[in-house]
Amino acid sequence: CYRENILKTAKALVEDTKLLVSGAASSQDKLAQAAQSSANTITQLAEVVKLGAASLGSDDPETQVVLINAIKDVAKALSDLIGATKGAASKPADDPSMYQLKGAAKVMVTNVTSLLKTVKAVEDEATRGTRALEATIEYIKQELTVFQSSEVPEKTSSPEESIRMTKGITMATAKAVAAGNSCRQEDVIATANLSRKAVADMLAACKQASYHPDVSEEVRERALRFGTECTLGYLELLEHVLLV
Repeated sequence: CYRENILKTAKALVEDTKLLVSGAASSQDKLAQAAQSSANTITQLAEVVKLGAASLGSDDPETQVVLINAIKDVAKALSDLIGATKGAASKPADDPSMYQLKGAAKVMVTNVTSLLKTVKAVEDEATRGTRALEATIEYIKQELTVFQSSEVPEKTSSPEESIRMTKGITMATAKAVAAGNSCRQEDVIATANLSRKAVADMLAACKQASYHPDVSEEVRERALRFGTECTLGYLELLEHVLLV
């Protein structure tokens, strides 16, 4: 029941995505209608996904987290898409903002597809861990793209905060190795959830620290490079767990 509702609402959201992209080239009224429609649809989708997660029961909280994370990714992608649509509104087809819009639309569709795959995998206990890991790998890749962009973080933090956040990576690495050894679905799902948060926190702290007023251009470049290398190394580890 929940799966059918999620599928139906997700399809409606994909249609809203198409309207948003086409709305950038049309009137402000059409663009506003498309944005409002997508906002309503994502609210409906979040509700049916939450009901689906609740139906799993409290015995499986890690899988519930996987589902909630999947809808959060879709909501974030929609927010970014609406922002990109506003930036591209009334611009010529070869404007850089149009390429950003197409990129945001692609991420949006990728995340909706990922949500649907996750919903399907939840019904099959044998594939839950694999799917959770695949979704986490995709999420980390998206976070790395944001990290590597020229966008300056809204706030800065101290180098100490960045160092503190690397401890999460150490813990997640140990968990990933243990999951690779045990191959138990619940261990793999827990690893996927922990890895997702650990890498996202590390990337955010690293970028914020690299833009601290006391940090030189050279040190910033090194910090950003090491943040990227750490993430790529961790992605490789998760790929190995997935293979196992």
